[in-house]
Amino acid sequence: MSIEFYGIPNCDTVKKARTWLDAKGIAFTFHDYKKEGADPEKLAAWIDAAGLDKVLNRAGTTFRKLPDADKANLDPAKAAALMAANPSTIKRPIVIHPDGILVGFKEPEWAAAFG
Repeated sequence: MSIEFYGIPNCDTVKKARTWLDAKGIAFTFHDYKKEGADPEKLAAWIDAAGLDKVLNRAGTTFRKLPDADKANLDPAKAAALMAANPSTIKRPIVIHPDGILVGFKEPEWAAAFG
């Protein structure tokens, strides 16, 4: 099984998710937004697959500190560009696996996906 794991290493939720995968013996490739950036095309695909409200972290400090003009009238394209420029505005983690996408870490969802 090929799993791509996207996040920020010092995020507590990312740490929990990585620990969970390690405990289950599930190998993954980790993509660090802070070091490797975020690809707007991938972000657009994730928004299409999971929905803008699921992928965009509006509750985080980074999003709340953005200028109101940047946060206004967010459509998928504008949101993807905003998240690419500010990777901390992407909900974490995002995991791409053979059967789909997981956004955030909810153990029951992950257990169902990786059964």
